[in-house]
Amino acid sequence: MTHRLEVCLKPDVPDPVGRKIQSRAALHLGIRTDDIRVADAYVIDRDMTKAELQLIADEVFQDPVIQDVSINEAIEIPYDRVIEVGFRPGVTDNVARTAREAIQRTLDIHFGPDEGVYSRKLYFIRGNLSLNEVESLARDMLANDLIQTWHVYDPGQNRLDLTVPRVTQKAKIAIRRIDLEISDDELMRLSREGVLALNLQEMVTIRDFFRTQDFRRKRTLLGLGHEITDCELEVLAQTWSEHCKHKIFNATIDYWEGSEHSRIDGLFSTYIQAATERIRRERGDDDYCLSVFKDNAGVIKFDDDWNIVMKVETHNSPSALDPYGGALTGIVGVNRDPFGTGLGSELIFNTDVFCFAPPDYAGTLPPRLLHPRRVLEGVREGVEHGGNKSG
Repeated sequence: MTHRLEVCLKPDVPDPVGRKIQSRAALHLGIRTDDIRVADAYVIDRDMTKAELQLIADEVFQDPVIQDVSINEAIEIPYDRVIEVGFRPGVTDNVARTAREAIQRTLDIHFGPDEGVYSRKLYFIRGNLSLNEVESLARDMLANDLIQTWHVYDPGQNRLDLTVPRVTQKAKIAIRRIDLEISDDELMRLSREGVLALNLQEMVTIRDFFRTQDFRRKRTLLGLGHEITDCELEVLAQTWSEHCKHKIFNATIDYWEGSEHSRIDGLFSTYIQAATERIRRERGDDDYCLSVFKDNAGVIKFDDDWNIVMKVETHNSPSALDPYGGALTGIVGVNRDPFGTGLGSELIFNTDVFCFAPPDYAGTLPPRLLHPRRVLEGVREGVEHGGNKSG
């Protein structure tokens, strides 16, 4: 049986998150509301008793001083419409993961492979808004269609019947075989529909490799067919992604300035790695670089007793897709790497450099691109949360 808990601030407690959304909606979208209140919902896909649900509501989810909680009932907040936002199946839900661990520890139980916890955000909106305005608020500010789903409820609609986006054990092991002997147009359709972000040359390279007789013989010996599986194709797409492979940094670039042409054999190797190596050669015995491009982070000499460990990383691609999550994992990853360098280091501070398109851009955006303002706000908030949680 599926259960649902909803948690919100008490009516007399100000809601700063709701007020921030209200202000941003008016400023950036021209959508003016009378009030917005925000609540959290937790869907628990497991049989539980009333006593167990009450215990975790009291011990895990609710701060009784400032919050109200409802169990298997819609929480009572005045509204004209509600926007509910949740993650798509398979997308990491860290809030739900933490909630699941807390439930297991509190009740001394263990969730089975087909049981789970899923988090939701509820936005209770008051005001005379059209459905188009409410959907614009959901689509352009509150949800990211790439990783989230959203639904708008009118008063009286039962939001407790929303289907749980479970990813069961059975679904996880269902392997789909894909025939790559298709046209170039079909290859690109496969890349688009699978959100693989692979171009035609890369898709053709994979297809040609799976045609080689030696590789086919090896697959036969391992009990695999000649067709690629969806899992293998996803692994290749992840490995060749901009974030993992740094294709732009490593690509050969033809550059023109006026009529003068030059070729850059990789921005990273030419302007970062080669420049560092040149400086080290020129310094000779006075080279203070102790470890560069080898460990998780770079190490330079500070004095006879101390070294400085430094990590620099871009998170352009993930932050463009999911500004908050991409930037949060970026800053946490940058902080993680010095800890794993050599015998480890003690973190002292972060520095952040942000480069964005104009946040007041009013032109037409290409399909599926987020507005620069939304990228800016998400990245700043992600770095704030990731940096603060790093201590």
